[in-house]
Amino acid sequence: MQHELNDNTPCGLGDKSGMTGRFANNYFDGIPVRGIHATLFFIIMAAYFFEQFDNWNFGFVAPALSQSWGLKPTDIATIIFWYFIGMTSGGFLGGVISDFIGRRKTFLISIVIFSVSSVITGFTDNFAIFTLFRALTGFGVFCMMVTSQAYIAEMAPCESRGMWQGRVAAIGFCAVPVVALVCRMVIPMSEEAWRWIFYAGGLGIIPFVLGLKYLKESPRWLVAHGRIREAEEVVTYLTGKDIDLSEAAKTVQPKISVMEVLTGMFTRKYIGRTLLLMLLFICITPAGFLLTTWTTQLLKMLGFSVKESLTAMTIISIGVPVGCFLNSLVSDMGGRKMPLAILGVLAAVTALIFGGMKGLVMLTLLGFTVTVFNMALNFTLFSYTAESYPTRMRNTATGFHNGLARLSVSGSQPLIPMIHASFGFAGIFTSVAFLFFLPVIPLLIWGARTGGKSLEDIE
Repeated sequence: MQHELNDNTPCGLGDKSGMTGRFANNYFDGIPVRGIHATLFFIIMAAYFFEQFDNWNFGFVAPALSQSWGLKPTDIATIIFWYFIGMTSGGFLGGVISDFIGRRKTFLISIVIFSVSSVITGFTDNFAIFTLFRALTGFGVFCMMVTSQAYIAEMAPCESRGMWQGRVAAIGFCAVPVVALVCRMVIPMSEEAWRWIFYAGGLGIIPFVLGLKYLKESPRWLVAHGRIREAEEVVTYLTGKDIDLSEAAKTVQPKISVMEVLTGMFTRKYIGRTLLLMLLFICITPAGFLLTTWTTQLLKMLGFSVKESLTAMTIISIGVPVGCFLNSLVSDMGGRKMPLAILGVLAAVTALIFGGMKGLVMLTLLGFTVTVFNMALNFTLFSYTAESYPTRMRNTATGFHNGLARLSVSGSQPLIPMIHASFGFAGIFTSVAFLFFLPVIPLLIWGARTGGKSLEDIE
């Protein structure tokens, strides 16, 4: 039964505002998510689904594309390099744009970009055009990703932010085994059948249409821009309660410029968390994307057929939504930083073992396991990042960290064929294990506890 807000409401205000009968509350804190509020998260889930369909499809298509166009591993690395350059741009610019024009508009625009670009990628016969629109797909995918991280954090109650991040991701990332299964069925049909995988990426228009009608702007963003009454209308619409945000609005600091946001990340107040988050992202993200993007190709180079490699990756990819679901169970525990540390160690150990396997069955089982830990780790980190900065700079800062992470992925791509040539399959995943483990000790020493606290209290 939905409870009334009161002074004991966790991590937020909860008293009646004077004689008006309105509830003074810290946005959504202490209010169960239901009805239209839950529908908002379901639309984000759908958008996540098609975003991840477009994000992951190349890893499954790459062997068939290589065979169809006669591409070398360096050509695949070039496509991936520019894809991550696009993602880097989407991270940096998407964060800044959404802090200026709003979370909702940026979210919807990014869906159009990656959906249209995916379709064009499927139609082209030109390597340069393919690479260009693959990069634009990456831009749209990651523009939506960084925007949604801040959006979910700002639209969910403090008690369940991590859970909703995990649930949205778990449903959205069901696209990964779906795209794996679709690729397994479609690609062997003909030499050019891989094109249909990119055409299917255009179905992202579905959550775009739904979002036009049902998505609402973040009330925290509205308050940060002085639009308090609009923010109250959004919260009241989603919760069914007449909410007074005047007290919460008093904690919002004046708007600042983009340059002040970027400089502010390195001021005395934020420098510690900024440097720690930079370390986490530039280690964890390249490790995770090496696993998810290159494994199909590396299995083929290990001697397995395209069909065997796709079958193995179809099973391994089921670990993606499983990992996101695991995140929803553990993310809100231990102040957020303890799950991060434990998952980092587990991902490192399983990646190391995975690299030493030879048989396809054990490679598949270990690949599934490390994928689970990798995804749980990444989405716990996303929640941790969104919680670490105030509303006025949250998405710019989130975009900065995620963009830096994708830039590090881009920089790592030329190294992968070199590492493989010198040290083989085992050397690749020893490097992955090292990257997963490297930030764990600094996190335990200097990481702050953010889980279960109001965003305003964390600031």
